[in-house]
Amino acid sequence: MTTMTMAKALNAGLARALADDGKVVLLGEDIGTLGGVFRVTDGLQARFGKHRVVDTPLSESGIVGTAVGLAYRGYRPVVEIQFDGFVYPAFDQLVAQVAKLHYRSLGRVRMPLVIRIPFGGGIGAAEHHSESPEAYFAHTAGLRVVACSNPADAFTMIRQAIASDDPVVFLEPKRRYHAKGEVDDGASLDDARPMGVATVVAPGTDATLVAYGGLVPVARDAALAAAEDGISIEVIDLRSLAPLDLGTVEASVRRTGRLVVAHEAGEQGGLGAELVARVTESCFDYLESAPVRVTGHDIPYPPARLERYHLPDLDRILDGVDRVLGRPNSLSGAEA
Repeated sequence: MTTMTMAKALNAGLARALADDGKVVLLGEDIGTLGGVFRVTDGLQARFGKHRVVDTPLSESGIVGTAVGLAYRGYRPVVEIQFDGFVYPAFDQLVAQVAKLHYRSLGRVRMPLVIRIPFGGGIGAAEHHSESPEAYFAHTAGLRVVACSNPADAFTMIRQAIASDDPVVFLEPKRRYHAKGEVDDGASLDDARPMGVATVVAPGTDATLVAYGGLVPVARDAALAAAEDGISIEVIDLRSLAPLDLGTVEASVRRTGRLVVAHEAGEQGGLGAELVARVTESCFDYLESAPVRVTGHDIPYPPARLERYHLPDLDRILDGVDRVLGRPNSLSGAEA
């Protein structure tokens, strides 16, 4: 086991994939000489060469289009989108082409393509640098969408994504890049938790709290704070946003009878809405109260000095827990 940051874990996972398979290539803006704006690819070009770690022009559509051609030719390209809000110029490539080529070709064409996207807020950056576009891609049939939240998962999941024959949108919570954790950097993928399976981070009995990406540590902190008040919260790290591991979530809700979903993206049309709908359909008879979403506000991403009011924090998540438990909360102000 090695202690490393999430950025270093991603770097180690990419290095392992490059070493294990000569068909793996990395493409992106400033990923080679500079090592990426977050230094996730630092040192990889010097180690594997400019033909394997490619500095590209500033054209997201061109980068993804090039990756499509490489995937057609049997390579396993890994594209870095420098910031979440920069992915939109490549949206047509991803939704109209990448997601559909396997189906359109009746299975003859595979798209083993990974699109790495640093996503979410919490670093004091501006719009286009702090966005959460995951719902766009989770809504698109033909794309896998995953989000890591810790170094161990980052190391394993990036390798699993590269090994997948499906296109994978790989979301990296940028506020967690410097978070440290233990990583088994000698582990085999054969023994790893499948990429599409959620993780129960903390067991509990009174309410289920689902989060992903940068909000998983906040959800864990909420469970610890609630425990001091005698409330037992089960925390689930969703990990996979498409497909959803509904089995893990539903099993938890059947035990607790209550559901809170937290994410940084806006409420309308978000992953929380989908989870609430699915759980309501499948677990209606087990629910003790209406599920609650704790999300970012339905506004363009605010200026850096205001983002603390926009992002779900410990207090807002605990308020959501109070709502499902019928305790005094920001909406009722009294017992429900």
